[in-house]
Amino acid sequence: MTAREPAAAAAGGADGGAGSAAQATLYVIPGSHSCRTGILMLEHKGIPFRRVELLTGAHPLIVRMRGFPGHRAPIREVDGATDRSLALLDRMGTVPALRYGSERVQANREISRFLDRVQPRPELFPGDPEQRQAVEEAELWGDQVLQMAARRITMIGAVHGLDTLWERGGRGRLGALLARSAPMRLLVTRISGRFFRANPQAERELLDELPGMLAKVDAWIEAGVLGGPQLNAADFMIAPSLALIAYRLDLRE
Repeated sequence: MTAREPAAAAAGGADGGAGSAAQATLYVIPGSHSCRTGILMLEHKGIPFRRVELLTGAHPLIVRMRGFPGHRAPIREVDGATDRSLALLDRMGTVPALRYGSERVQANREISRFLDRVQPRPELFPGDPEQRQAVEEAELWGDQVLQMAARRITMIGAVHGLDTLWERGGRGRLGALLARSAPMRLLVTRISGRFFRANPQAERELLDELPGMLAKVDAWIEAGVLGGPQLNAADFMIAPSLALIAYRLDLRE
């Protein structure tokens, strides 16, 4: 098994559970690899949930209006730092945002632990302390390093033009990226690119770092931390980022 295969195994989920039986609501934006992590974890647990798709760009304000508190401190960095604009978005609110009964939880690492608390089986973390530590290490790296790299790599490609993306970003394992229409997708990408420093210099640096990132994922697969018979929180964190990177036509192979 290689880094390609968890993307196929874990990133291709459906639209989520349903209907009146759902006690959970997950707020997402279109094609978000971070949001797909939340979706996959809920599906793994077999928890019925309602999936509410928000307008990309307006989503920080919308989740705040839905009662989510946002984050007191910034949770995302670009090149080791958080500028004021990105910090403001984090304070306003992020997706995925999970409402479960009267409780509200944001950010995937918090959601994973919340879900294991409210429904222990099937677990998202192994019971063995050493195995859990390895999964938590991979989950943290997937959240803080790979997720941002995947976002920027794909965003930079889209800034060059949607023809650099598979089906112009309108179809794929994560669905349409950021927006359903191509003109809106390009507009949102270019605006978002300013927050995430999607520029040619960053592209060169990120593409130079990508082989090492994939090798790290392969090493975790070889060690049994990822891609095992029982998928875990790190699988669900990392696989959607690989799926997102694969939207770039020059990186699919």
